[in-house]
Amino acid sequence: MKAVVIAVGNELIFGQTVDTNSAWLADQLARRGLETVRHVAVGDSTEAIAEAIRHAAARADVVLVSGGLGPTADDLTRQGLAQALGVELQLNEACLAELEAWFSGHGRQMIPANRIQAMFPAGAEPLPNRYGTAPGIAASIGGAQVFVMPGVPHEMRGMYHGVIAPRLGSGDQVILHHVVHTFGTGESDISHRIGDLMADRSGPVMLGTTVQAGMVSIRITVQAAETEQARRAASEMAAALRSRLGALVVGEGDETMPSVVGRLLGRAGQTLATAESCTGGLVGQMITAVPGASDYYLGGVISYANQAKRRDLGVADELLAAAGAVSEPVARAMAEGCRERFASDWAVALTGIAGPAGGSDDKPVGLVYIALAGPHGSRVHRHVFPGDRPTVRCRSATAALNHLRLALQDAGPDGEP
Repeated sequence: MKAVVIAVGNELIFGQTVDTNSAWLADQLARRGLETVRHVAVGDSTEAIAEAIRHAAARADVVLVSGGLGPTADDLTRQGLAQALGVELQLNEACLAELEAWFSGHGRQMIPANRIQAMFPAGAEPLPNRYGTAPGIAASIGGAQVFVMPGVPHEMRGMYHGVIAPRLGSGDQVILHHVVHTFGTGESDISHRIGDLMADRSGPVMLGTTVQAGMVSIRITVQAAETEQARRAASEMAAALRSRLGALVVGEGDETMPSVVGRLLGRAGQTLATAESCTGGLVGQMITAVPGASDYYLGGVISYANQAKRRDLGVADELLAAAGAVSEPVARAMAEGCRERFASDWAVALTGIAGPAGGSDDKPVGLVYIALAGPHGSRVHRHVFPGDRPTVRCRSATAALNHLRLALQDAGPDGEP
């Protein structure tokens, strides 16, 4: 079974709002064995909506539409569906009564404009909305089922789960997605290392890559007759990727760099503190985004100015004067001072030039020193990250956690090397 997902709204076309509904719906459809063959974004135009629905219905078994069911003049999805069906809108008295009761129950006066939400294309079926005032719509065009939902995400999801999903049945196959996350090399290098696996289209598994904040994620897509068969194929491919890529693999599925680091610290029964200059607390923010971080994260120092490096981390004036704040010895002193003050097992320190100004021939924009102090001494890593200021800061923070991840993996479950 094939599906097309349509998102309606000028705010999507003009880039003012990111369309998260379509991605969510495509994932839900895949879990039922329905393959989404196209995502379409269309503006607030009756003709454009009608054309998108007709085009989708001619090419798919299921068409899911979100957005444009509100009471304002730019909410035109019901009119577009009516035009695609070649019928007029009709008032549904039962829906109007429910709408009036909803407003009355919330102590509000229903204005005349809201009546449009009780109007539906002739022959179409209203779908109940448990979370808002806009009913959905179900209709058929040719052999395709068309379902229209509100654009508000929690209303759309509630309607999909409660009303639409039970009507879809299941496809004749299972479509399963799994992701393996890597860090430490570029997308082209990853593609080169697993090129033969990506090129092999003879079996049920397909691979693709995406990049975000320096993380290269390998998407595993499996199409199989049964769920267990799909899971087994995905697991085997994930194992093959881990074997091929080794320490570049950070985690799988919902795992993130901070969650993996937290798991490794917890397994070793060890603690962490941070000292940040150019990242301004971003590493600490990433760590504490993981539930349970208080079990292993003791705290951090944002030592942005030299004064803070001296006062809070004990970095010597002579060292700052001789080497400069952005240097290997200062990064090392920051990490060692942080570890001592917090009495932590591990400390991570970062100092660098995030830009866009402040660079020189010797110390270019993007230069970041990352120091790691641990039970067996300290090490400093020099990086020059490309990109703008937010990119440099984000990649620096992720790289710092990656250095800690690798050190923890080398140490083993008991913290010993």
